[in-house]
Amino acid sequence: MKPELGFVDAFAHDWRVEVLSAPPMIAPVRQFTYPMQIAGEEDALARGALLLMVKPAVGGVFLATCALGFTDPSMPTGVYACPNPDEVGAVAGGYAYVISTADPLRSTHIGLKPVVEVLVLEQLLVFVGFHSLVAWGRDGLAWETRRLSWEGLKVGEVKDGVLHGMGWNLMTDKEVGFTVDLRSGVCLGGAF
Repeated sequence: MKPELGFVDAFAHDWRVEVLSAPPMIAPVRQFTYPMQIAGEEDALARGALLLMVKPAVGGVFLATCALGFTDPSMPTGVYACPNPDEVGAVAGGYAYVISTADPLRSTHIGLKPVVEVLVLEQLLVFVGFHSLVAWGRDGLAWETRRLSWEGLKVGEVKDGVLHGMGWNLMTDKEVGFTVDLRSGVCLGGAF
């Protein structure tokens, strides 16, 4: 695993992943491309892809081709263990995917475009976008916040299960504080 890819294994998992720099000479029988058929994403693979050789605990090896959201190198790319040990999180140029290693046809394309940061907070994998947050828990989507900023979030500290952050208000051109309860996703404040 290349450390610059942001591999995070904060959660226990029963799979292994190898990041490939090119398609394998001999491809496995099982191959999956993400995002799956989504209107407007027909040419996503033309931007490039994160190639993952996934070795689940049970079942055969498969190749996961995760389309890049953006080619800008500032957009995150990495592999993340999820709260559910059967799931792998993949972020490719700001597009985030959660893939079941037990059933790779079961996947979720996180709706934030782009994901600019991925955090592990209190048994959640939290995806940070420019306007809102999405939390992924052991049972899947835990919560999604409403829009908290006109453009850009600054995530701060977690205190007593509450995430503190700042969002930009277009009308006042000032940063405005917000909080998100990590258990429920209830948010207060924000700039939008």
